[in-house]
Amino acid sequence: MTLQPVSVLVAISNPSDRTGLEKILADAGYRKVVSVANGLKAVAAMAVEFFPIVIIGPQLSGMDGFELCRVLRARSLPGYVYILMLTRGNRKADILKVLEAGADAHLAHPVDPAGLIARLEAARRIIDLERSLRITNEEVRALSIRDPLTGIFNRIYLMERLPQELKRSQRYGHPLAVIMCDIDHFKEVNDQHGHRAGDQILRDFVNRIAGSIRIDVDWMARYGGEEFLIVLPETDLPSSFIVAERLRRLIAEVPFRLKGRDLRITSSFGVTSYQPVRQGEKVSSDLLMEQADEFLYQAKREGRNAVRGANSQESETKGRAS
Repeated sequence: MTLQPVSVLVAISNPSDRTGLEKILADAGYRKVVSVANGLKAVAAMAVEFFPIVIIGPQLSGMDGFELCRVLRARSLPGYVYILMLTRGNRKADILKVLEAGADAHLAHPVDPAGLIARLEAARRIIDLERSLRITNEEVRALSIRDPLTGIFNRIYLMERLPQELKRSQRYGHPLAVIMCDIDHFKEVNDQHGHRAGDQILRDFVNRIAGSIRIDVDWMARYGGEEFLIVLPETDLPSSFIVAERLRRLIAEVPFRLKGRDLRITSSFGVTSYQPVRQGEKVSSDLLMEQADEFLYQAKREGRNAVRGANSQESETKGRAS
């Protein structure tokens, strides 16, 4: 295993001990070493920069080494921190106290250079393994929330993220719009051209819409089959209608290419919105999706290739009366 270079934070009160430790680390090839004289400065240094390895001296002013260790363990950091604490000798009671505080290992003071380097090499192996595992977990997570056919978010992510968007809307009093859309007569595409052609239409449909909404603000998820949900934060009802109409025209007016031929596709849209400043009652994400879905089917009943909708209060009566 090729070990990745890491930075080291040293928290030791004695100046000569710090200098000696810095020299050992430099001779061992550790190029990024930051030294501080007390625990409070160590916490401040970690707040500015992440250090995967921290070496803590036996005595620190302001915040002792044990408290520093507990503080670092309690923090949410971007990776694992390997903590090595120096002890005055190798008494069992001192070693147990170090481990109970959350340190990974101890080393008797004064420091034996060979012992220190051996422990640091072990620390780097642990850090690299943790980093690889974290990357793998992130990759698995990314795959688990994506629709494998279209690459956009899937229903699992939708059911997790939309309630968060709604809470944010309620907390800050900002509007939130939801658009449900699907491809008109999609079954005929599959029946006439085959499922592989249908998959290509789905991908092209998604790419066309995803490329026409705000990057890193709006987002899109596959709701099921040929149905998709578009979430527009900071967007009121009139603006969401404009977006939906623009997307409808984008689909209807530009032919899709399929097997070297142009294929005309249309789509229907159901729009609803939540405006917490004007609407006193809180709504649920399930209700928003139900309303958007209701207006989508209103658009389909009334001839397809259309946009229908209302805000979340109005839709409770208008949508059911349609």
